[in-house]
Amino acid sequence: MSATRTVSTPHGTGSQLSWAAVDSWTMTRRELAHWTRQPVQVVVGLVFPVMMLLMFGYLIGGGQGVQGDFTSYLVPGMLTVTMAFGLEATMLSVTHDLGKGVIDRFRSMPMNSGAVLVGRSVADMLQSAIGLTVMIGVGYAIGWRWHEGFASFLGAVGLLLLLRFAMLWIGIHLAMVAGKPELVQAVQILVWPVSFLSNAIASPESMPSWLGAVVEWNPMSATATAVRGLFGNPGAVGDSWAATHAQLLSVAWPVVLIAVFFPLAVRRFKGLSR
Repeated sequence: MSATRTVSTPHGTGSQLSWAAVDSWTMTRRELAHWTRQPVQVVVGLVFPVMMLLMFGYLIGGGQGVQGDFTSYLVPGMLTVTMAFGLEATMLSVTHDLGKGVIDRFRSMPMNSGAVLVGRSVADMLQSAIGLTVMIGVGYAIGWRWHEGFASFLGAVGLLLLLRFAMLWIGIHLAMVAGKPELVQAVQILVWPVSFLSNAIASPESMPSWLGAVVEWNPMSATATAVRGLFGNPGAVGDSWAATHAQLLSVAWPVVLIAVFFPLAVRRFKGLSR
């Protein structure tokens, strides 16, 4: 049975929001404290996408169907793929808290019930922003450049983080559904086909027509194409509706995913101790 919690707070929506913000920041600081206790995990999370970028850029090559400099095509694609990586750490953190009864203890305390999820998501987004900064720096070091103004640059970064936010809530929901770390690792494997079944590495024009159509409708393809446009980088754009409306889809897809999985995650969280 779930514990009955009574919070002594002043009446009013403003006071409730203030207490919710305080509780959420407390949970965020808890998650950030894990960085100092588990620095290896943080470093691995930052280094892994860098290794992927260098591997595809120098060892494997690629860029089938891409016109022009492959590095200019690859870096925005890898920035997009990076937004799907690292979810395993967040998902495992949720399942560990569930398995050890930490979340049940939090739920029994006089605090906002959603603060745990908010704290976890804020910490994840901070780490994603740091990882994105590192990747942009590495891309710049290997010769990638953006050619549009700073506003377009910020718009591209915003689209990337919006995609991450959507992926994050999918991961949190699936973690609570799975409940066990070993099941989370199995779910994480699905990130690979979803990520690489996009135009991050190669153009859909070089693929079989049926596969190219699937790739063009992948939410990650929409973000990658939109980001390339905002950066002023070359991109192999087809004539399909999805390809020509990539900027619209780069916003619509994450918003739809958040609208579906955010309430599912919150509902699942509220029903954990029932």
